[in-house]
Amino acid sequence: MAAPKSSVRKGVLLAGGRGSRMFPLTRTVNKHLLPVFDKPLIYYPLTTLILAGVQEIMVLSDPRDLGSMREALGDGRQWGLTIHYGSQARPGGIAEGLLVAADFVGDEPFCLILGDNIFYGREFISLLHQAADEAQSRAVIFTQPVADPQRYGVVKLDSDGKPLLIVEKPADPPSNEAVTGLYFYDRRAIGFARKLAPSRRGELEITDLNRVYLEAGDLIAKRLGRGLVWFDAGTPQNLLLAAELVHVIQARQRTGIAFPEEIAYRQGLINLRAFYALIDAMPDGEYRSYLSSLRDEFGPAA
Repeated sequence: MAAPKSSVRKGVLLAGGRGSRMFPLTRTVNKHLLPVFDKPLIYYPLTTLILAGVQEIMVLSDPRDLGSMREALGDGRQWGLTIHYGSQARPGGIAEGLLVAADFVGDEPFCLILGDNIFYGREFISLLHQAADEAQSRAVIFTQPVADPQRYGVVKLDSDGKPLLIVEKPADPPSNEAVTGLYFYDRRAIGFARKLAPSRRGELEITDLNRVYLEAGDLIAKRLGRGLVWFDAGTPQNLLLAAELVHVIQARQRTGIAFPEEIAYRQGLINLRAFYALIDAMPDGEYRSYLSSLRDEFGPAA
């Protein structure tokens, strides 16, 4: 079982920050390791990268949390991945994370995802692969209408969905179209990021990087329509809502969400024997039970 080869091989997963919106939950635990129903939050952006065809990932986190991140994810080989780790010691902005990951990214297009963003929907995988193809020479953002756009980067689109204007957390939003925490960039992104000036809050803003592409006519917006769900799970309320959604879908449809073992097999990153070995090594529980139920679909290992 193998998925089509992706045009983007590398991904950067930002899992740093102090998680102040989640205090006191994050006093001793990185927010990306908090549970979303039956698995840690970080599994959701991780599997988004896998679904996009990414096989080599740089996880950036606070120095104090790198040990727990490594314990949670390992080196990735169990899922057919290569996972590297980097330290972002201070909250200098999303775009600064790209500079930390510059040597890892090299001269290649790549995908960037925020570690507290959850995506789900039937058409999502095809959008990911479209974005990977388009990111060979441009930048791609994913957008969705929200009720509180002033909390996000906001983009104004024309009638054809082409970006016209992009601003960061505006007091008077030009639209209700929020920019999600998922981005694809061509090989120019690191060079552009190096030329950014800090914002008023002293950070290198990802919105400013996206504006560089917009002004060059090289920014594409993928609108997440009906049937595609996006959560910024960085607040207690959204963490709970995301957990409830995952629970309902998995319980009623018996469809797993963000199981890296299953997705790695379906993407052709591991073979069936390796998939079953991962299951056999797990303790009894609901997580193992779901994966074991897939034996009826996949059949015996050769």
